[in-house]
Amino acid sequence: MTAVWLIRHAEPDASMRGRCYGSLDARLSPAGREQAARLAGRLAAEPFAAIYSSPRRRAIETAEALGRDIVIVPEFRELDFGDFEGRPWDDIAASHPEVYRQWMETPTRVQFPNGESFTQMRARVLAAYRALLAQHDGQTIGVIAHGGVVRIVLADALGVPDENLFRIAQRYGALNLIRYLGYYPSVELVNA
Repeated sequence: MTAVWLIRHAEPDASMRGRCYGSLDARLSPAGREQAARLAGRLAAEPFAAIYSSPRRRAIETAEALGRDIVIVPEFRELDFGDFEGRPWDDIAASHPEVYRQWMETPTRVQFPNGESFTQMRARVLAAYRALLAQHDGQTIGVIAHGGVVRIVLADALGVPDENLFRIAQRYGALNLIRYLGYYPSVELVNA
């Protein structure tokens, strides 16, 4: 069996609160560093063949806490919000009310100005993820990424339609486990 630990990065720096920061390179907060240390303790006995991380600092810092070599996978980055990156949510709602409304009502169908759509993100994430599954057949791997990336993989494994993606909770530092018999997934742990 192949085992994949999907891990959402720990809590980012407080400067990102209330802001759109998919592509921004936020570091971990002090609480986030503590979360990452706890994750490392919980996973210390896992026989990881490899640890993969998003290229964003918050994911890398979380992965580094595991004390193992890390392979950066650019495809595991969070959604690129384009013109909205770094802006406060309230500012986006005021300056782009129609896009903001669509985002709140149908988040997997919106195209962000000069950014990425969910469909584009989903395609890049799943292509990279499936390549890792093929490469690590019968092994245990870790993937440290973002809430959107983790939800995409879990939704794919569970057969959850895109429009229900955000029904899968993912707090900072969440652990998720999927085991595969061949390519058949069995989700054993979510948001732990």
